[in-house]
Amino acid sequence: MSEVVPPLQKNYIANLVKKGKRIDSRKLDEYREIKITPSFIGNAEGSALVELGGTKVLVGIKLEIGEPFKDTPDKGVLITNAELVPLASPEFEPGPPDENAIELARVVDRGIRESEALNLEKMVIKEGEHVWLTFIDIHILDHDGNLFDASTIGAVTALLTAKKPKAYMENGEVKIVDEWEPLPMEWIPASVTIGRINEKLMVDPNFEEENVLDAKICIVFDDGNKICAIQKVFGVLSIEQMKEAVKLSEKKSSEIRQMIMEAVKGEVEKHEKRKGKKQKNR
Repeated sequence: MSEVVPPLQKNYIANLVKKGKRIDSRKLDEYREIKITPSFIGNAEGSALVELGGTKVLVGIKLEIGEPFKDTPDKGVLITNAELVPLASPEFEPGPPDENAIELARVVDRGIRESEALNLEKMVIKEGEHVWLTFIDIHILDHDGNLFDASTIGAVTALLTAKKPKAYMENGEVKIVDEWEPLPMEWIPASVTIGRINEKLMVDPNFEEENVLDAKICIVFDDGNKICAIQKVFGVLSIEQMKEAVKLSEKKSSEIRQMIMEAVKGEVEKHEKRKGKKQKNR
């Protein structure tokens, strides 16, 4: 448990939760305000800025052509990295990625990979030789709790708005055409982080609440209402609490997914208009 939050504050938060209340006046099943800004970085293949209450996360997508993994020659490559800079939180330290950064990257990666949100089979140029490498880079700008959900929202939004040039093989070489197309996204996964204090479950714990939690779990649903990933961060939930967490996560993931779809709607329309103009001028 972090010492950033004073003991008296921790006791105050715990006592509030006993009464079904929260330090920021939210309901236990209520998220903080979510603001999603797609295509935030102009020169990136895809990007998104996500503000979840006081938490701010920037996600960028980078695409390169490279070799597939030997055990999956018929699939593109997905690599997720997370950077926790000291300026974002007093809890972060300079240096190489620590266990928290590794866990964050792993949770986001698993939700996208296990949901098969990005069709990696369609990211192949020539099987066994040339595929698209998709890098998801997560940068935490401000940490006020619940990095899992904010980062997943950012990663999915960035992928949905990302574009790649068309590529094909000619005389044994990869040729790239200056004609851009969206990534083959098939699902929209959404993660919901749930914490427990004094046997009470709550969604979207903020920074102060996270330092009082006695259990924390992240559940990812796809848009078919199917659980595609679960990460037990710490603590143990009873069977009844787990059932409650799953039910709550399913409901909240649907709400988050709708926000993502609304955020990217304009960007997709812009892409279709640009595509139509290019085809008309050819």
